[in-house]
Amino acid sequence: MQVNSSNGSLQQRIFSGTGSIGGVHLPDFNDRYVFSKKKSGISDEEYRKQIVAQAYKDFEKGTFQNKSDGFNKLMKNYTSEVSPDRKGIITSGLKAVSRNRHNVLKPIDFVATLLEGKVKYQKLPSGNSEYIEFYDKNGEMVATYSNNGWTMYTTNAEAARQTEMCMIYNEAWGNAKRGLPIVGGESVNEENLKSSFDVKA
Repeated sequence: MQVNSSNGSLQQRIFSGTGSIGGVHLPDFNDRYVFSKKKSGISDEEYRKQIVAQAYKDFEKGTFQNKSDGFNKLMKNYTSEVSPDRKGIITSGLKAVSRNRHNVLKPIDFVATLLEGKVKYQKLPSGNSEYIEFYDKNGEMVATYSNNGWTMYTTNAEAARQTEMCMIYNEAWGNAKRGLPIVGGESVNEENLKSSFDVKA
């Protein structure tokens, strides 16, 4: 996969014009790399067909993976099915920090338990900067805020889902490159193509 990531996290980014809570700008939850829980009701089988179709479209256009807007949109939808509620964790976490930051007298972690996870807040000795960590209910870090920027961390479930999508996509893209057709929403490899002809004969 060709996502801007290292060690399962996205690079720190500064978002503007997204609103703020307690003076902290929110991330852009519509950004293609900011995943948050969203159940679409689409089955994995239907997603598989969409991924295969997208790979064939991208091959025709000469694009691959995240160079394609269609791929990025599909990746966001596909991954968000298993994502934690990042939006809820971050917004409720910032509200908790905002309510309690006045009570923090020294640079120690402030931990607030939330419905979907927890937040750790630290005011750094300089007095100007803050460091906030956001965790989901499984204890996995999902985001950090520092130096006025956000870093989103991929959970294990999200990483597995992204890998799965890339494997389906890469196989289909390779089949498109070899000129193999899509049959019933699936790209077929040479063995399946031969057996489908044998069945019809």
